[in-house]
Amino acid sequence: MSTIELLKSKMDEASFTKLAAINNDEVNDFIAKAIELCDPDSVFVGDDSDMDAAYCRVRAIDGLEEVQLTTNGHTAHWDGYFDQARKKDVTKYLVPSEENLDKNLNQVEREEGLSEIEGMQKDSYKGRMMYVRFFCLGSTNSEFAIPCLQITDSAYVVHSEELLYRRGYEEFKRQSAADPNFEFFKFRHATGEVDERKTSKNYKDNRVYMDYTRNTVLSVNTQYAGNTVGLKKLSLRLAIRKADREGWLAEHMFIMRSNGPNGRQTYLAGAYPSACGKTSTAMLPGENIVGDDLAYFKVIDGEFRACNVEAGIFGIITDVSEDDDPVIWKLLHQPGEVIFGNILVKDGKPYWLGMTGDIPECGENYSGEWTKGKIGPEGKEITPSHKNARYTVQMRDLDNADPDWDNPEGLPMGGIIYGGRDSDTSVPVREAYSWEHGVCMMGATLESETTSATIGKEGVRTWNVMSNMDFLSMSVGRYIQNNLDFAKEIKRPKVFGTNYFRKKDGKFLNGKLDKGVWIRWMELRVHGDAEAIDAGYGLIPKYEDLKILFKDVRGEDYTEEQYIAQFTLNIPEIIAKIDRIEEIYSTKVTDTPETMTKLMKEERARLEALRAEKGDYITPNDL
Repeated sequence: MSTIELLKSKMDEASFTKLAAINNDEVNDFIAKAIELCDPDSVFVGDDSDMDAAYCRVRAIDGLEEVQLTTNGHTAHWDGYFDQARKKDVTKYLVPSEENLDKNLNQVEREEGLSEIEGMQKDSYKGRMMYVRFFCLGSTNSEFAIPCLQITDSAYVVHSEELLYRRGYEEFKRQSAADPNFEFFKFRHATGEVDERKTSKNYKDNRVYMDYTRNTVLSVNTQYAGNTVGLKKLSLRLAIRKADREGWLAEHMFIMRSNGPNGRQTYLAGAYPSACGKTSTAMLPGENIVGDDLAYFKVIDGEFRACNVEAGIFGIITDVSEDDDPVIWKLLHQPGEVIFGNILVKDGKPYWLGMTGDIPECGENYSGEWTKGKIGPEGKEITPSHKNARYTVQMRDLDNADPDWDNPEGLPMGGIIYGGRDSDTSVPVREAYSWEHGVCMMGATLESETTSATIGKEGVRTWNVMSNMDFLSMSVGRYIQNNLDFAKEIKRPKVFGTNYFRKKDGKFLNGKLDKGVWIRWMELRVHGDAEAIDAGYGLIPKYEDLKILFKDVRGEDYTEEQYIAQFTLNIPEIIAKIDRIEEIYSTKVTDTPETMTKLMKEERARLEALRAEKGDYITPNDL
């Protein structure tokens, strides 16, 4: 049977007509391969219409992958009890036997891995509909656009992608007409056998494999969106390699707009590991969000510009409250499309850990019927909602979304932020001396300190280069060098480092919303409207400027005592961090850029000189 005959045998006329309009052999071949391998009863091909989006949403509800809630447009989805997060140990690159990939990266020989996962996906769509949907990473009809073809047997997956990404059917038609050999990303997901709640049953056989030689992601026996919505972190790994080939950057960063004096608008991007303040920074009151998770950087018309890769937010809902997260809270309580994931439902209403208000003592959650005190299979009490419970919403529904968030030309970047977490080392905000200094000594040295909420020992510093360590698809050294080399011929953004978690006597020195002040100081520095003090490992604010900003932004008086406590240099701790980082780059990284090695030595020398002159702990007034 020919490819066209095979496609026609599983599709109605409407679906085949949509597919034929794209007129692309690689698209047809990928879909035909999925039909042959997975053997669906039928195939639905969607375009960019609201009607096709609505059809998939209804299928998700009718197929019990989602349940309707009382608020119009709201649904809830549950993943399997043991399928609540990304599975790092089974997420692997498929590496051809003749190639070498950094040994720090999880991998399997390509043919071996393909054989395994295709064996698991064999006949997995029997009795089910196969969904073929077209989406786009980055703005459509732009230099940022990467078309994506998603194949799945889960209506929930494509419904999620409808909220999180731009529709890409017309983009496929456009690019295919311009060049039949255009590059696109491909995803094939199979839910696998399901239980009575329609959740993946064989969680022990989860597999998420990335074939970077074919721009393809394959996953099986999982429903959790981080493993199945291929356009998210899985596509980031493919995009990092594409960016490497083409001379741009794919980053794990939010993008926001800071609103400066006299209506000035300044765009900032930031990389923050988990629990370091990423979402709360992107969603600061008085500022505007462009995107909360992924960014592409390109030089366009001689400017360093960034694009939000996504069109929605797949956010952690735990601790979202009315006071701390007013924009998200409002969106989660008004009519409009929202998918809640792994929360508690009682009488058609959603509940989650850390929310404002009381939580019922019974309902339905990721464990099934739940009552307070219920013990899970691992012998621990089951919480009302999972700590990694989620919400999925669209950017356009956020009150604080920047009106220009989907600009096809991207947005000009004024600053890049690397946000870590430690209790005793870094000051709340500092500016790098240069792009190179920022990339190496703020981005490539990024650390996150474990907390009491983390399994294991508290206070352990985890290295996470530019908050992208889990998603690198090349060596660390090459990735850093690509950042160093990017956009050399143009004016590059200023680079900043933040740490919202400094403590004294066990208490945080910053308020939760003080980060709004640090952002506004960065905005002033981007435009040369505030002075700074050289602190040996970057430039720090002057007290006079922060005093004004605290009054303007927070409506609070900021004392000199606060300033001294927050911005005193802890030289021994800073040098201890350099020791840790030098050890990593001399043992774990085999291709550390010379620039990185040079800047670490220079930073150590500056700090040792300060220490010899002024002591171990130096107040900003003594600099």
